[in-house]
Amino acid sequence: MSKTLADIVKDIETSDDEKTLEKNLEALAQVAEASERYENMVEIMEALVGRKLDKKSELTQDQRNLLSVAYKNVVGAKRSSWRMLSEESQFEDVELVRKYKKCIEQELESTCNQILAKLEELAKQNEERLKAGDQSEKKTKELQECQVFYLKMIGDYYRYLTEAFPAETYKSKCSQFYDDAMKIAKDALEATHPTRLGLALNYSVCHYEILDQKKAACELAKTAFDDAIEKLDSLNDVSYRDSTLIMQLLRDNLTIWNQTDEVADAEKDE
Repeated sequence: MSKTLADIVKDIETSDDEKTLEKNLEALAQVAEASERYENMVEIMEALVGRKLDKKSELTQDQRNLLSVAYKNVVGAKRSSWRMLSEESQFEDVELVRKYKKCIEQELESTCNQILAKLEELAKQNEERLKAGDQSEKKTKELQECQVFYLKMIGDYYRYLTEAFPAETYKSKCSQFYDDAMKIAKDALEATHPTRLGLALNYSVCHYEILDQKKAACELAKTAFDDAIEKLDSLNDVSYRDSTLIMQLLRDNLTIWNQTDEVADAEKDE
């Protein structure tokens, strides 16, 4: 009789050695990622993160990245489906589409709330470590980078919720978490750091698309790009590709936004 994924995870969790257990869960998550089984990847990472939270131990950088990849792909697919169904005019039976769209919205909301619960608890535990203040300067920097990562992700998922459910509560939360992350990032991370640049990219999109603060969006994106350009020579080989890719996305957004504003201004003058 073949085993289900739940059975495989349960077998791994019978290990008495916590390090071996974590290593095997990570390996299984990587296999799920390689085979593009992102729903399975979420299930595996839920098991791993749940153990970490129970033991109040930190996620490694690799574990944080696996968690991010898993949920980003699952939620990304639901967001794409929702956007497609929002173009109702391309379908004959609009009422049927609206009913199906509601199902997608429920899935999207449920999945976002699922990851938000984990992220908010991870951020809370990490903040407690920071407040303890009994670590080295290097460790403090690591915890600050980790906190920016969590707060940015929380902002991301509240932003995704706001796309489908434009409630003021979701809007204010995505803005607040992005802002909290940015305050830490400016103090703790270099202007060229991929996490700080990624935060600037997503927060600027939040300003532009969610909060309707187009000027603030352009200012944030431009400042992040300009600050990073000044220190581009200091980038190491490890982060160069990631940082320059995000910088390109910042510049692309600025180009699009500025062109859109120019067209809007021209239309006002006509």
